Amino acid sequence: MPQIVIHQAKAQDPQSLAALCPFDAIEFADGILSINSGCRMCRLCIKNGPQGVFEYVEDARPGVDKSLWRGVAVFADQTGGQIHPVTWELLGKATELAVKIKQPVYCLLAGYNVAAAAPEILEYGPDEVYVYDLPELEHFRIEPYTAVFEDFINKVKPSVVLVGGTSIGRSLAPRAAARFRTGLTADCTMLDIRPDTDLDQIRPAYGGNIMAHINTPNHRPQFATVRYKIFSAPEKVAVPKGRIVRCEIAPERLASAINVLEVKPKRREVGIEEAEVIVVAGRGLKKREDLDMIRELAAALDGRVASTRSLIEAGWTEPRQQIGLSGRTVKPKLIITCGVSGAIQFVAGMNNSELIVAINEDEKAPIFKTAHIGIVGDMYQIIPALINKIREYKAAGHGSPAGCLQTCGGKA
Repeated sequence: MPQIVIHQAKAQDPQSLAALCPFDAIEFADGILSINSGCRMCRLCIKNGPQGVFEYVEDARPGVDKSLWRGVAVFADQTGGQIHPVTWELLGKATELAVKIKQPVYCLLAGYNVAAAAPEILEYGPDEVYVYDLPELEHFRIEPYTAVFEDFINKVKPSVVLVGGTSIGRSLAPRAAARFRTGLTADCTMLDIRPDTDLDQIRPAYGGNIMAHINTPNHRPQFATVRYKIFSAPEKVAVPKGRIVRCEIAPERLASAINVLEVKPKRREVGIEEAEVIVVAGRGLKKREDLDMIRELAAALDGRVASTRSLIEAGWTEPRQQIGLSGRTVKPKLIITCGVSGAIQFVAGMNNSELIVAINEDEKAPIFKTAHIGIVGDMYQIIPALINKIREYKAAGHGSPAGCLQTCGGKA
């Protein structure tokens, strides 16, 4: 465990040195300086104190033989044999990472009657697809799926494992990571890899106020989960060159304390994640009735309405309409933000959109740093005028106004 060591012989004025710590973690008693449990490891004492008095000492950590771990693996998230599209996005990112370190890409497909999906997975470029097609895996239960994940990693020994930030992935990834006593970084927004195969994992932290850069240099494999719509899905490979590997596992390892008695399918609703055009209502709205204006603009563009967290908390919109770290991640062709300041928590959920148009009367609003097109002004004047222009555009038979905005944005 790292610690701050005090070299007593070099401490000339102990009482003034004790005042260096803003957390009162340095104590002077019985002629000796000491560090108490209030230490935050901020190292201000080293920075501001006399040279040589305070020293940061970190214990030697056991290393890992990185040569024994090769490749980037992706967990294929599926329900009823239908592959979740986050899998395609992760395979694209896995290929990008693997090319940098000249190592293979693997994919794990687990379930029952899912083998038919393996050829489709190969079209997205992995070198090998490992298939566990067993009756015990018909329904997602955490114990057997974790056992399969563990078996796969022991067989392949991938250096990096990517899992979708879905309800299944968020349940499974921590369990699998715990089996190998390794780290897991959740909801990454950026990933890169170093020549020594250390994964650079970047994600918002402290409520989105900072971007944390996380490494796991002393453990393998390195686990990361990524939300849907963070990365782009690659083009399918015309002639797949990968191979399918059928796997078996001892039945006793698939035992579970959970018995599935009945499955009642939930009616699937198309969320804002699937929308190609989104109009976002922000804190700039004065009253709940003003949402009608936002809905009217969205309807004119054949789009969906979304909102920021403040409107959810006010009870004006539903949680499934929220964009941001605590909401949904979207990547539409066009997104128009109305009265949105652009806090990092919100931006992290939409900054990969193809065209971002921001309307805000505050010219210094952070959203303008992200937007491709910024309109400074009163949205209560701009939005009605924009709706009228869109209707005129449609009436003239010019086609999709969203497409026109995209074209204009591309030329800006």
